[in-house]
Amino acid sequence: MAKRLRTAAWLAALTWLATALVAQDPSAVKEEIDVTEVLLDVLVTDQQGNVIVGLTEEDFIVEEADAGPVEVTGATFYSNRRFVESEERAQELGLSFDAVPVDRFFVLFFHDQRQDLSQLGGQQLDAARYAKQWVDRELLVNDYVAVVSYDTSLKVQTDFSNDKKIIKKAIGDSVIGKNPRKNFPSRFPPEDKPSLLRGLPIGKALRKESWDIHHGLRLVAEALGDTVGRKNMLLFSIGWGTVDEAVTFSPDVRYYKDMMEAMNASNVAVYAIDYVSTIEGGASLDRTLNDSMSLLAKDTGGQYFFQYVNFATPLTTVSDDTNGYYLLSYSSEYAQGTSGFRNVTVRTRNPNFQVRTRKGYAYGAS
Repeated sequence: MAKRLRTAAWLAALTWLATALVAQDPSAVKEEIDVTEVLLDVLVTDQQGNVIVGLTEEDFIVEEADAGPVEVTGATFYSNRRFVESEERAQELGLSFDAVPVDRFFVLFFHDQRQDLSQLGGQQLDAARYAKQWVDRELLVNDYVAVVSYDTSLKVQTDFSNDKKIIKKAIGDSVIGKNPRKNFPSRFPPEDKPSLLRGLPIGKALRKESWDIHHGLRLVAEALGDTVGRKNMLLFSIGWGTVDEAVTFSPDVRYYKDMMEAMNASNVAVYAIDYVSTIEGGASLDRTLNDSMSLLAKDTGGQYFFQYVNFATPLTTVSDDTNGYYLLSYSSEYAQGTSGFRNVTVRTRNPNFQVRTRKGYAYGAS
């Protein structure tokens, strides 16, 4: 299984050239197409949020925009935990009894917005305190965490690590706006270890290219493209963007699409955690910008958290939510030489199951 994960391409793999005859006329013009194997990571839970196991490709219905249903050719379940029941029970559920737990990847993204809302100082410190508790209580040996912060530019407090001491220090540094050391290659981990820094601009270029929150989020997503597996971004923010005269939020047409598609291309699921939920009197504040967080979470197959008593609730939910997922595979066609983004919808034949996945996938040459 680990070998399959390492060798699977998450956007488009196994491309080959095919020809199609028009109207079965021997003299017809041939149209060249590319055929791509699409791989989608899909979360399936019951109404209480418990992960559903034992599903096969026949249990899923996948549709591409403007193309209708496709034939799902594979559905493999991956988990970060070992199956501890009997081998017979594993066979009943369609699971591999000897499967090796897969690594989980988390990016803690702390959006420092104290200049926009003075009450956030205490909330950011509180978020850091609960995040450190989450590290101690929830992380397993095969979990890797990177910590980044954003004020006017992107700052990487620590690359992926499973050292809890390093992670907790980085969390503390992120919420006080500490400037980390420059991300020069000397800071990169060994080639056989996961890395966020390795895919980011070097030195001063990182600050220059992340001048807007959209660009900061997109750069992180693109840097995660070579890390195989589902990546889970825990985004602490109150939202961003502008509203119109009718007090309605609309995503920035200049930047949102590229950012969202980069998240989808790199299999990054955003779990957006609204700082305002724990502010006293927060319900009376203008919450229009939180639509930016809700939209991004929906488009990437994550969740948006906006009503909770303390930060422990969303953090624990994310841990439970990421215990296992299905990797679906199917073939899709597109005209040779073209590229773009295709929207995809996934559901199960059991209408009581809740399904979350990314909005779609990029195809063709970039």
